[in-house]
Amino acid sequence: MMQKNTVIEKSTYVPPEQLPVEIVERKGTGHPDYIADSISEAASRELSKYYYDRFKRILHHNLDKVLIVGGQSAPRFGGGELLQPIYILISGRATTEVIDTDGSRISIPVGPLLLRATRQWIKQNFRYLDPDEHVIVDYRIGKGSSDLVDIYQRKQDYPGSNDTSMGVGYAPLSETERLVFEVERLLNSPKVKRELPAVGEDIKVMGVRKGDVIYLTIAAAIISRHVSSTDEYLAVKEQIKKLVIEKATDITKRKVEVYINTGDNPAKGDKGGLYLVVTGTSAEHGDDGATGRGNRTNGLITPFRPMSLEATAGKNPVSHIGKLYNVVAFNAAQEIIQLDNIKEAYVKLISQIGKPINEPLLAYVAINADDATLSRVKHKAEEILENHLDGINRLWERFLRGELMLF
Repeated sequence: MMQKNTVIEKSTYVPPEQLPVEIVERKGTGHPDYIADSISEAASRELSKYYYDRFKRILHHNLDKVLIVGGQSAPRFGGGELLQPIYILISGRATTEVIDTDGSRISIPVGPLLLRATRQWIKQNFRYLDPDEHVIVDYRIGKGSSDLVDIYQRKQDYPGSNDTSMGVGYAPLSETERLVFEVERLLNSPKVKRELPAVGEDIKVMGVRKGDVIYLTIAAAIISRHVSSTDEYLAVKEQIKKLVIEKATDITKRKVEVYINTGDNPAKGDKGGLYLVVTGTSAEHGDDGATGRGNRTNGLITPFRPMSLEATAGKNPVSHIGKLYNVVAFNAAQEIIQLDNIKEAYVKLISQIGKPINEPLLAYVAINADDATLSRVKHKAEEILENHLDGINRLWERFLRGELMLF
């Protein structure tokens, strides 16, 4: 086990629960930024699996620059049309050819792999967004090549960091954070889609706690084919509100006020007065998205917490710190808080490009506990973090199986 340059100290952060206000946001499955993150990661997984199956190594790539350009639609009660398709551009870098041991060149079918990954993700996550009819998928990939002889001769267990960057994680979630996360997951659950098919995939939840009152402002795209009038639309909103309030009682005893689609003007009906969509996402009508603008690694946007602004999605799962260190930081923090009498843990990891990924320049842990507890658990917390770092070279398998939350 290599030295990890670990610093462990008593936390100076005030837990969000003790602050007079708190702000938490989550962008759900159909939000354009979530779509961009998801396509970045789906494309990376597809390419990584191809590399591994063909060469027994995941070759260099970073597909963390996906852009969603909104289309144009005309929703109406009972139906509607998509007038202009959504445009998706996958941008980044990938190894596009490999020089074999005999000197021959092997071309990688990057384009078809990216297109397939994108269309499969859309099919798996949307009911009414047709990836062939409603979406144009394009790609601009910087080309690279690798020499198989060089690849196979490299035997290091821990590759060099792909970047000088940071990862930040914390645990546990506050009540407001848990509520915001769980509400979006509820509204995009298969059960709700069966019971309330009018609820689209584009769900955004903004939570604001002031004192002991939590205000949830929810943007919920309503699919136009499933509502035939303004009254039906308003009834769906009331059903959403009821579901959210029921969920809230499982998470908090605080008062929770719920607001759905506050920009509505019911008097205008389906002539632009309601949040109606044809396909399930606001990307169908002018709303755009980009990788890295959405949720952080724990699925939330939390301005009252320290955060890394790195996009985790689409980066290679072998050596890119922007992906690896954020996951390690959150996972380590969650394990550290299981130690006795620890209220909160924050983990920050800083890399240096080229240095082994399990040897950060700084591994920082801030623990919210009394002095006696801190003294007792300090060594164990350091051991937990070091174990996570030493297991970092095996995370790629879990990334490829889609087991780790990234956004």
